[in-house]
Amino acid sequence: MPEVEKSKEIDRLKRKLGIELLWIYLLSMLKKKPSHAYVLRKEVKRKFGFLPGNVSVYVVLYKLEKHRFVKAKQDGNKSVYRITASGKELLKAAKKKLELTLEMVG
Repeated sequence: MPEVEKSKEIDRLKRKLGIELLWIYLLSMLKKKPSHAYVLRKEVKRKFGFLPGNVSVYVVLYKLEKHRFVKAKQDGNKSVYRITASGKELLKAAKKKLELTLEMVG
C-alpha cells in the first residue's frame, strides 16, 4: 500500500492548493505589507512551499490590479503592490469560504 502523503491524490491537491490559490496567498502577504512582485514570489516559496513561475505572480497581480483588489505604485523602475480595501474584503470572503469548505469535509 503506497504512503498516503505520496499518493497521486495528495500531489494533485498540492498543485490545486498551490497555483490555483496564488491570488489568496498574495493578498494575505500584501495585507501585512506592500511588496515588489519578485519578493512576493520568494515569500510564496518560503511560506507556502512552492515557487510560482517567473511570470505567474505578475499575471495574478495584474488581474488583481485590474479588478482594483491591489494597487501598484512605481518605485523607480519597479512596482510596489499594496492591497486595497476591496482586496481586504475579497481576502476575508475567500478565507471564510475555505473555512466553510474545511468544516464540510470535517
